[in-house]
Amino acid sequence: MNESFDVVVAGAGPVGLMLACELGLAGVSVLVVERLDEIDPTIKAGGINQVAAQALYRRGLLPAMVAEQSAALSRMGVPAAAPGGAPQRPPFIGHFAGIMLGVDLVDFDHSSFADLGPAASVYLVPQQSIEAVLGRRAAELGVTVRRGVELTDFTDDGAGVTVRLGDDTVRAGWLVGCDGGRSLVRKRAGFDFPGLDPELTGHQAVVEMTGAEGLRPGWNTTDTGMYVHGPTPGRILTVQLDGPPADRTAPITAAELQAALRAVSGVPVEITAVHSATRFTDNTRQVTEYRRGRVLLAGDAAHVHSPFGGQGLNLGVGDAVNLGWKLAAVVRGDAEPELLDTYTTERHPVGAWVLDWTRAQVALMRTDRRSRELRAVMTELLATREAATLVFRKISGVLHRYDLGGGHERVGAAVPDFELSDGTRLGRYFADGAPVLFDLADSAELRAVAAPWRPRVRVVTAKAAVPGELTGMLVRPDGFVAWAADSGGRYGLESALTRWFGPAA
Repeated sequence: MNESFDVVVAGAGPVGLMLACELGLAGVSVLVVERLDEIDPTIKAGGINQVAAQALYRRGLLPAMVAEQSAALSRMGVPAAAPGGAPQRPPFIGHFAGIMLGVDLVDFDHSSFADLGPAASVYLVPQQSIEAVLGRRAAELGVTVRRGVELTDFTDDGAGVTVRLGDDTVRAGWLVGCDGGRSLVRKRAGFDFPGLDPELTGHQAVVEMTGAEGLRPGWNTTDTGMYVHGPTPGRILTVQLDGPPADRTAPITAAELQAALRAVSGVPVEITAVHSATRFTDNTRQVTEYRRGRVLLAGDAAHVHSPFGGQGLNLGVGDAVNLGWKLAAVVRGDAEPELLDTYTTERHPVGAWVLDWTRAQVALMRTDRRSRELRAVMTELLATREAATLVFRKISGVLHRYDLGGGHERVGAAVPDFELSDGTRLGRYFADGAPVLFDLADSAELRAVAAPWRPRVRVVTAKAAVPGELTGMLVRPDGFVAWAADSGGRYGLESALTRWFGPAA
């Protein structure tokens, strides 16, 4: 053992790479280990919500995301921009248990969608594209990523973690498991992982087939399950509610996919080639705590659920940006390890909501008479503007907030991306991953309070382009508001600075 790092991250998926970028941005030495030699080409998440889009935007990655989205839309035969140059939106903007949400039904003038800024136009970025962008960014930040290397064991001795990588070992201050739903890190560390067992078998694949003219496009409910055909050529998804697969690890064959698609569609298709395929279930489990000693979990390692509603990737990115700045502060000595306890208290409720959200969708997918009647009621409700808007507000993440205390309505919510009088937007001030105090009323008193925390906390003095009541706002590196005021006062600011960014210098 002759190498040491501040943090070892197991897994180079989007969660592990996002976390590594957050740590690298803060000057923390990071080693990412990944058993796969290259990015997994298997069909996975195809889009992101506002939580993930805003996080990537704040780190300066929006142009790369826009380019990847344009390429994805092109593959679907959809222009990247609507007539007049406005961002293009698909006819459907999401679904609940396969009940589609029409884009024309969603009220985008709702206050929840105000001040989202340019990131609001980003939604269709495939997981592999995100991994590629984050991989390049990690390299720019000097993060060490080793592929074809598998973590096999580790020992947490209280002062650090000795990590075994095959025949080699490295020493780390902290270990973070971002190694997926079957996480070895979670199992070896002994995290409790309660939840519900699966009751369905799902397949998602990109195939070549004959007889597909009998398949209806989009989501379809039948007497034997559900299936999806499109929107990209050859893409299929099937859901059978007759129990979990006998062996989730067995190779997926054309015959298996063909049998599943025929069973739920009743169409005698013949699958002649398989380009990408995966199985999934509705197994829903979540660890009771996200940290044990010097070992932490993020993404699917901490919570597993069905892919319905497309929340998994977004949930993992949220974990990474919440944990990254806190772990970096502890590594640098700017904060005590107790700061990491807020990682669980803030992220566990969000994960629990996602699990409940996916369970509810499975209940609506069942084929018994009562479930069918309930689905009919939900279909009728989601055809209304009010219900479609509410569901999209939830799945887009704009309703998400943390319970951070404090009396102001913005505390615990994501920072709005409104424009300042100099033409800049708030989101551009987070590219270096530092916390920011926005002095929106040119208050010498506010700046004096923050002075002992500089340069750890950047102070930006600028007025809003559209004047409002907000005069000051302290924003954490993850983009969530820690303190705000509607008057020129500074009450509570010193306490918030100390709570989140350590004692004054």
